[in-house]
Amino acid sequence: MFLSVENISTLRSEKYISKEAFERDYNIYPEKGDILMTRIGDVGTTNVVETTEKLAFYVSLALLKPHDIDSYYLNNVMRTSEFQKGLRERTLVTAIPQKINKDEIGKVTISMTSNHEEQAKIGCYFRTLDHLITLHQRKCDEMKTLKKYMLQKMFPQDGKNIPEIRFEGFTDAWEQRKLGDVSESFEYGLNAAAKEFDGINKYIRITDIDDTSHDFILDNVTSPDIDLDNAENYKLKDGDILFARTGASVGKTYIYRPSDGLVYYAGFLIKAQIKKNINPEFVFQNTLTKNYKKYIAITSQRSGQPGVNAQEYSEYRIMMPNREEQDKISIYLRKLDTLITLHQRKCDELKNLKKFMLQNMFI
Repeated sequence: MFLSVENISTLRSEKYISKEAFERDYNIYPEKGDILMTRIGDVGTTNVVETTEKLAFYVSLALLKPHDIDSYYLNNVMRTSEFQKGLRERTLVTAIPQKINKDEIGKVTISMTSNHEEQAKIGCYFRTLDHLITLHQRKCDEMKTLKKYMLQKMFPQDGKNIPEIRFEGFTDAWEQRKLGDVSESFEYGLNAAAKEFDGINKYIRITDIDDTSHDFILDNVTSPDIDLDNAENYKLKDGDILFARTGASVGKTYIYRPSDGLVYYAGFLIKAQIKKNINPEFVFQNTLTKNYKKYIAITSQRSGQPGVNAQEYSEYRIMMPNREEQDKISIYLRKLDTLITLHQRKCDELKNLKKFMLQNMFI
């Protein structure tokens, strides 16, 4: 197996070299317990070799063979800010891409305990954290892949009126409806600047909608800088869907849920209030499909900045089943979203814990 910089996180690759080339070019090669580190481009990312199979590696990686020190302990010492600072000081930033020479890596100093039992415990702790992070990230990626697949299969494609995958008991053909036919109204948002969050009134703008999850980003929530006594119409209600109408994020959508609190929406967003006999979650999930993205790509073309107005959004055509089938599809896809969020949140928590422990378990 032939490893390069892009393989550092997994130390797995689909590239191979011949046995003859390996025996000719690799007198020294990675063995179990050794450390590989990126030395060109993204300098300083490390990983411990856990396999016993022979590995070849490109010049963009540096091979370290730990001596009289726990491999996992050393691997995490090399991830500390102190060690990374030492690497940066010796990295040739004038080179394109930037790189660090093998001899310079060896000059970076580290602070370490000489107690092998303590090394092993610290190394084992971080190894466990890494495995948990990998586990949750893998599960999150699997759920995202499944969601993408089901969005393609649970909605009719290419002019058809029946999806490839359906819940048992549903056989009726779907009907084509315009988004305007399933919405009570389309309304533009507040023309107001944002101010520091007042503790009650939240303000959602295009940039506050996560590009991947389409959730409201609550890390740096703000409030609208305007008198809200006359802003009742800009207050979101359960099931309202927002559409980004201009800029690079045109077409991005968000569905309001009461758990997000009291939220007002900004002027570069359009609110669609879905009719009572239609499941708003079903409409929202439809905006995550390829068909929707294709419509936005075509419709948003302008001589200047890309954009889609309320009239154009109302013309988007949706294939609709009966309400019972809408509900089942919506519940299923929403559960997938919840699982994705759950695993991503756990992954982020573990990464933050690891970052904290790297700062506090080493000198």
